[in-house]
Amino acid sequence: MLKSVIVSPEDILYHLKISCQIPNLLEAIATRKIIADMAVKEGINIKIEELQQAADSLRLANKLIKAEDTWTWLKKHYLSLDNFEEIAHTNLLSAKLANHLFADKVEPFFYAHQLDYTGAVTYEVILDDEDLALEIFYALQEGEISFQEIARQYIQNPELRRAGGYQGIRQRSDFRPEIASAIFAANPPQILKPIITPHGVHIIMVEEIIKPQLNEQMHLKIMGELFTNWLREQVNRLEIVAKLPEDKNSSSAPEILSEAS
Repeated sequence: MLKSVIVSPEDILYHLKISCQIPNLLEAIATRKIIADMAVKEGINIKIEELQQAADSLRLANKLIKAEDTWTWLKKHYLSLDNFEEIAHTNLLSAKLANHLFADKVEPFFYAHQLDYTGAVTYEVILDDEDLALEIFYALQEGEISFQEIARQYIQNPELRRAGGYQGIRQRSDFRPEIASAIFAANPPQILKPIITPHGVHIIMVEEIIKPQLNEQMHLKIMGELFTNWLREQVNRLEIVAKLPEDKNSSSAPEILSEAS
C-alpha cells in the first residue's frame, strides 16, 4: 500500500494528455491571452483599489474568511500570493472587458430575444407507458387525482418526489424544443397533454409563465453570454500551436490503430 506519491511536472502533463484534457487546457490558455491582448488594445486599466476589491470578492467566493483559510487554500491549489493576485486580476480584467464591449448591447439584445428569457414554473412526471400517461392525463383533467398524487406514485427520485415533481423556474432553452413550444403556448395553470420524447412520456403541469425583466441580474447574465460567445468566436479563429514534449512512452504497436473486426 502506497504511503506517499511523488508527482513530477512530467507526470502532470502526461495525465492531462491521457485524460484528453489538453484541448480544453489550450482553449483556456488562448482565452486568457485573448482577454489580456484585447484589454491592452482597448486601453483597459485596473486601479489598485479595484484589484483589492476583486481579491476580496475572490476570497468571499471561496469562503476564505480568515487569513489561515486563505493560506490553506493557496497550499491546496499550489498557488503563491502572486498567483492569487493574478487570478483576481484576470477575473477583474475579464469583467471590465465584457462591460466595455457589450454593456451597450445588452438592452437591444434583450428586447430582440425576450422570448428566450421568459421563464416557466413547471411540475413534471415522466412515464414509460403512453397509454398510462393518457389515462392519468384525463384523470387529472377530471379532477379524479392530483398532480402531487401521481408524483408520489410514479417519481423514483426521492427529492423530486417530495417536491411533487417541481422543476423550478426554467427558461425556454432549458427545455427540449417540442416541450418548450407546448409550455410557452400554455394558459397557466394548465396540464399539458402527454409529450413523447426519447426520455419517455412527459406529463407536465405549467403553473406560471414569468415574463423577463431587464434587472441587474438579467443584465449581467446577458452580458456574460455575449462575452462568452465572443470569446468562443475568437478562439475558433486562432491557430493554437502547442509545443509539447514528445511522449517517450508512445506505443510502437500500430495494430492498436487498426479498425476493429
